[in-house]
Amino acid sequence: MKLISWNVNGIRAAERNGFLNWFDQQNADIVCVQEIKASPDQITIDMLHPLKYNSFWFPAQKPGYSGTAIYSRKEPLAIKEGIGLPQFDSEGRILVAEYPNFTLLNAYFPNSQREHTRLGYKLEFCQAIYEYCETLRKQGKSVILCGDFNIAHREIDLKNPKANEKNAGFLPEERAWMQSFLNHGYIDTFRNFTPEGGHYTWWSYRPGVREKNIGWRLDYFCVDPSLRDRLKSVVHQPEVRGSDHCPVVLELRE
Repeated sequence: MKLISWNVNGIRAAERNGFLNWFDQQNADIVCVQEIKASPDQITIDMLHPLKYNSFWFPAQKPGYSGTAIYSRKEPLAIKEGIGLPQFDSEGRILVAEYPNFTLLNAYFPNSQREHTRLGYKLEFCQAIYEYCETLRKQGKSVILCGDFNIAHREIDLKNPKANEKNAGFLPEERAWMQSFLNHGYIDTFRNFTPEGGHYTWWSYRPGVREKNIGWRLDYFCVDPSLRDRLKSVVHQPEVRGSDHCPVVLELRE
């Protein structure tokens, strides 16, 4: 089973930059996208239902901002827009899909912002999503949490850690939450297969930055321990352009 997560930084821009050609080549079972920056009525029919996939959209109330969507070859058992907390749901940050063997959370974590003005909001979001995952586990469900976490967990997860110690995405509070999340048994699936550094999922648009691989690893698939034995592979697709992020691909054994 093949799942993909990608912050497209605007779904309409992604379409102009070849999203549908990329989608056609993937043959994925589920594709999660974040930061769609559009509502379904602003999206072409080809983008709403590529290759006749089911699609589910959770745009932010603020036009042109945030939002998440899921493309699914098989229709989920249930779709839930948000986790019942208006301060996060109004920004379309979490879309939940229930499948027979797992519950999938497609999440777009807040950015703490340059002056850390949204750090408190972000940490509240982190705590809320952790509690939601724990509730699902207590119900006996297997959990997959994917998306743009806007957190580089460890020094190997960004090119220049020392220069970014006080910058959003690598703040001590953000990294501590990520470590706590993993300490509760959740698995950073990419690190399960690839322990070394130099692998990133986000690069600045500044000229030459991506070519020099001066990046950050901000995008993840995390799973609870019940799915460990089903993990087959996790890879990045840094060669795929069209966004400042690249897709992350998780394959599960059936």
